[in-house]
Amino acid sequence: MTVLPEKSRIALQVRMSFAALMPRRRWLNGHLVLDREVRNDRFRSRHAFSLRNVVHTFRLHGPDEEDAESTGWLAEAYRVGEQRHL
Repeated sequence: MTVLPEKSRIALQVRMSFAALMPRRRWLNGHLVLDREVRNDRFRSRHAFSLRNVVHTFRLHGPDEEDAESTGWLAEAYRVGEQRHL
């Protein structure tokens, strides 16, 4: 995995970018690219940019919001970054 620090975000990439984090003063904005649409209140929005690549945006206010479900989504996004889903 490659960590790509940019001016306003930190992107995570394997073969393709699969996640990005945008630190803010009181929270952390981010997005994950999944190969399906996940309907969950933790995601602020979803946008499909192809049939098998759906961007899911989120906001975290603290480390207590991270759990097994969100870790699973990150692992799924990593596999999308590897393009295993194609």
